[in-house]
Amino acid sequence: MTSEGRRKRQASLKATHGALYTEVSRLVREADPIRLVVRGAPDDEYDVEVRTILPRLREAKSPEDVQRIVHEEFVHWFSAEIAGPAAEYAEVSKKIWEARNKFPVSS
Repeated sequence: MTSEGRRKRQASLKATHGALYTEVSRLVREADPIRLVVRGAPDDEYDVEVRTILPRLREAKSPEDVQRIVHEEFVHWFSAEIAGPAAEYAEVSKKIWEARNKFPVSS
C-alpha cells in the first residue's frame, strides 16, 4: 500500500471509529508491547497495527477475544518472536475492551 493509500485508510478509520481510534492508539502506544517507543517517538508509532486491530474488534465478544486479536496483529506485523507471548497483551486488551464498549463506532 502506498503512503497515500495508508493516509486514506487512516482517515477512513478515524471517521468511522472516531474517539475509539484515538484511544486505542494511545493505549497501545502506552503499553508499548514490543518496546518500540523511545523518547520522542511520534504519537502514531503503532497506528499501522491499530488500523488492522480496529476493524476486527467487531468480532470480539470478550477481553480475551481482544487479546487474541491484538496478539495476532502484532505477530502479523512483527513476527511471533518479536511479538512475544499472548499473555503480555492481557492488560492492554482489557483496556481496549473497555474503550470499545465506551466509544460508539459508526457503520
